[in-house]
Amino acid sequence: MSTIMPDSKKVRDAIKWVDSELSEGRSLSKLLQEVGMRFNLGPRDQEFVRDFFAREYEGDGEKE
Repeated sequence: MSTIMPDSKKVRDAIKWVDSELSEGRSLSKLLQEVGMRFNLGPRDQEFVRDFFAREYEGDGEKE
């Protein structure tokens, strides 16, 4: 994770959780659907998490 992390602890925790679940083979698109409710994220925070992983997996051949 080389991107600057946000100030919100909820967003940091959400990103760590998605990253952990991805390493266990879960689908990124399903995780992004679930993360907002699991961490009580607002629309901007959900968008930040979505954009974070879009940048992380850009060019890796990973599809949502």
